[in-house]
Amino acid sequence: MRRYELMLVLRPDAPDERAAAVIDRTTRYVVASGGQIVKVAPWGRRRLAYAIDRYREGSYHIIVFESPAEAIAEMERSLQITEEVLRYLVTRVVKPVKTRRDAASGEVEEIDTDIPSGEDEEDEDQGERIDESESEAAPAATD
Repeated sequence: MRRYELMLVLRPDAPDERAAAVIDRTTRYVVASGGQIVKVAPWGRRRLAYAIDRYREGSYHIIVFESPAEAIAEMERSLQITEEVLRYLVTRVVKPVKTRRDAASGEVEEIDTDIPSGEDEEDEDQGERIDESESEAAPAATD
């Protein structure tokens, strides 16, 4: 079985029960097809890069799972006809392996990296941040 990541963008006006039902139906399908759920992470509402069906925001959810490759096509067909789903993307996760060599013993140790959470993380090595309101860039065009 391979590891996959499913990014769901749901309609922002969809009731919480319906959004939870879409996620629950998707996770139940993965388990029923012989896979297993690794992580379900709601990222919350975020602004879309462009309007989709006249929506400027979407409710983002990420589901990380392991599943046979044959089950992915059927899950995608189900997501295509679901009203609450604006966009979805299933990608195969290739877990990066970082290694660290111990100077004293010369042994190589693998460091396990984790899937990023939905929270915005600040870079510690980054210098002064520019406030977007002070930017000289032209404002985005509106419909």
